[in-house]
Amino acid sequence: MAESGDSSKLDRLVAGARRAADTRDQGYREQALKLYPWVCGRCARTFTRENLRELTVHHRNHDHDDNPADGSNWELLCLYCHDNEHQRQLEARAGGGVAGAAAGPATHSPFADLKAMLDRKRPGR
Repeated sequence: MAESGDSSKLDRLVAGARRAADTRDQGYREQALKLYPWVCGRCARTFTRENLRELTVHHRNHDHDDNPADGSNWELLCLYCHDNEHQRQLEARAGGGVAGAAAGPATHSPFADLKAMLDRKRPGR
């Protein structure tokens, strides 16, 4: 019987946390939509009331509890750009992506011997 009580308590706790998160999300989303034009900050796609659900609020510092009233930690991104931004962050933390590839200069020169190769293919030489 004690297990049922613990489960019920846990269910109430999780439900309360979800309600709080939903309330918080709606609050800063509504504020951001009032502050900023309905345009994706990356791809410049514009939004109307019909497709506004596809426009998300991205937290620049990735802290969803940092919601200043002036909106300085927010930018509006479409679903695709928002997903891409979070994927880039994951790759950067894992040591991949563009930052990892720029570790050293390229040393291969694919056209280094081009003149000699062309000279060999010319007839009469």
